[in-house]
Amino acid sequence: MSRIGKVPVTVPAGVTADIANGVLTVKGPKGTLTLALRDEISYSVEDGKILVKPANDTKQARAFWGMQRTLVSNLVTGVTDGYSKTLLITGVGYRANSQGKNLKLQLGYSHDVDFAIPEGIEIKTPDNTTVEIIGIDKQKVGQVAAEIRRWRKPEPYKGKGIKYRGEFIFRKEGKKK
Repeated sequence: MSRIGKVPVTVPAGVTADIANGVLTVKGPKGTLTLALRDEISYSVEDGKILVKPANDTKQARAFWGMQRTLVSNLVTGVTDGYSKTLLITGVGYRANSQGKNLKLQLGYSHDVDFAIPEGIEIKTPDNTTVEIIGIDKQKVGQVAAEIRRWRKPEPYKGKGIKYRGEFIFRKEGKKK
């Protein structure tokens, strides 16, 4: 039995959820998100709640149960509150600046890195060393943050690079003289 899957997802006021043609559509104040439904799981919308249950008693249905419930919960949270990730840039001369549909990164390469901001994502740079990624789709926000971080991962000697806010970098000591 999935402990996560047993809990119904509550739909707050101002949010509507509809199931049609194998797609769950959730509309809220921040936008609209959809989820393709699995055949192994049965979904129902009733009394302001979305119920997720396995359609049959197979191992695969039980395996998908909790994950599908979490994906439905992420849709509801996305259209009501949204998601954000913050990246911190550490290093001499390392900077970020959002310019329209592009994020310009100066990361110690011989050239500037221009990152095209995908549709549905908003990137803010409150200062030169902070990048805030905001959107309603949790997976897309995390993917954009990972792609930006990939340009210069934090290194273990001086801690230079791009890291998530709250991430701890294990520092190495270096050689002894």
